[in-house]
Amino acid sequence: MFKLGVLTTLIGCTLAANSFAMNPQPDPQNPTGYVVLRSDVEAAEKAKTADPMYAIWAKALATQPNTVVEAIEPGLASNPDNVKRAERVFSQSEWDFLTQMAAQEYTYTRFLRAIGKFPAFCGEYTDGRNSDAICKKSIVTAFAHFAQETGGHIAKDNVWDNPLALEEWQQALVHVREMGWSEGQVGYTTGCGQNDWQNKRWPCAAGQGYFGRGAKQLSYHFNYGPFSEVMFDGDASVLLNDPGRVADSWLNLASAIWFFLTPQAPKPAMLHVIDRTWKPSQREIDAGIGYGFGTTINIINGGIECGEHNKNKGQPVNRIRYWEGLASHYQIPIEADEKNTCWQQTPYGSLNLEGATDVLYTNWDGDWSYHADRPEGKSFECKLVAYQTAYSALVPGDYEKCITNVYESHPGWPEVRVVDKVEPTPGPNPNPNPNPDPNGWDANTPYDKGDRVVVNGVTYEAKYWTKGDDPEKSGEWGPWMKVA
Repeated sequence: MFKLGVLTTLIGCTLAANSFAMNPQPDPQNPTGYVVLRSDVEAAEKAKTADPMYAIWAKALATQPNTVVEAIEPGLASNPDNVKRAERVFSQSEWDFLTQMAAQEYTYTRFLRAIGKFPAFCGEYTDGRNSDAICKKSIVTAFAHFAQETGGHIAKDNVWDNPLALEEWQQALVHVREMGWSEGQVGYTTGCGQNDWQNKRWPCAAGQGYFGRGAKQLSYHFNYGPFSEVMFDGDASVLLNDPGRVADSWLNLASAIWFFLTPQAPKPAMLHVIDRTWKPSQREIDAGIGYGFGTTINIINGGIECGEHNKNKGQPVNRIRYWEGLASHYQIPIEADEKNTCWQQTPYGSLNLEGATDVLYTNWDGDWSYHADRPEGKSFECKLVAYQTAYSALVPGDYEKCITNVYESHPGWPEVRVVDKVEPTPGPNPNPNPNPDPNGWDANTPYDKGDRVVVNGVTYEAKYWTKGDDPEKSGEWGPWMKVA
């Protein structure tokens, strides 16, 4: 039984966007803080992630326990079904054919284990799509990118360095570590040690280097941390403390499969471009982004390799040559609406999708919209955004962490605690002051929403819980409004 690394409870959710009501209350344990019900938080999260695509992402990022993965060996009857499919469409002999220059750290067994970690890769489609064909196309696509990222790039007629006259698309996985780097070197520590949310969530370990490792050349602590969380049950410290494991174990290929399956919204997951689960938004279509290998280039490195000005650049030209060579060799059909190139596409980093109603996002950030019926006018909610934040909509518990601002990523946020039950507070307007203000308002008295006071003959009503706010100085955005 594999576990889901994301919110599987979203399946079938049909809550409307405003079908919940946040009701923050004063925190009895913190005079400057508030509590919100966990049920309200869960309802808000479900409402914001009700689109069926969130459930699809959840399924795509489900993982097998490492104990299951590390028992995988070629040909075993006990191998997971997706591994058996991978063996059927891409055998050991095919692996050997494409890896004759590969570093010894890359093996067919490790390749199968990397696939086995993620049941959606080479998984079963029950809606009529050809599961074997999608599996084969996924593997070939991955190898085209491997050939660029970690390939030998040696000309076929260079008999000195390429005595077997291998095609460049047969030269994948030559490098397991970034050229010029070795274990024990400290490097790629940009941003390490800063007082920011990235270091609170994914703190760098002293003496470690986060340079490129593995088939996808995983780099920087803010990528090692999230990958570690997926591989080790939410524990970012495993690979932050020991990044060398990404080079020396089956993680060297699993890191690439993880990237292949993970959407970086608004960019889709590469798998969903290949299997057509993803449907491009109108703005993406207008920007030339659609189906085909070219869009996978845009997902990986669009800012450097896509757009008219990069049409003849080495990196994308190489990727396309490798893809076309592999696709021809493995007889991968290219559909009429697919493009191998991305020079005609706007790079994702230059595409403004903010506010588009047909684009989904996967990161949470504090929602600063004004709510007159809530303390201080704050929303006490988080919203989905198109940039990386401390909190992912694909990680269980991250919405609650965003609400409570656990990594201190949104300054000025209310002090919030999530509770299962709000303890009742004494009477509507307890007034411990024996000498209240003769005008009817007392600075030491807490007032709830709807409470009224009279000051100098004018009646004011509280818009939300307040204490110490003079009604006469409240102003349009303050907690009091005139009613008579």
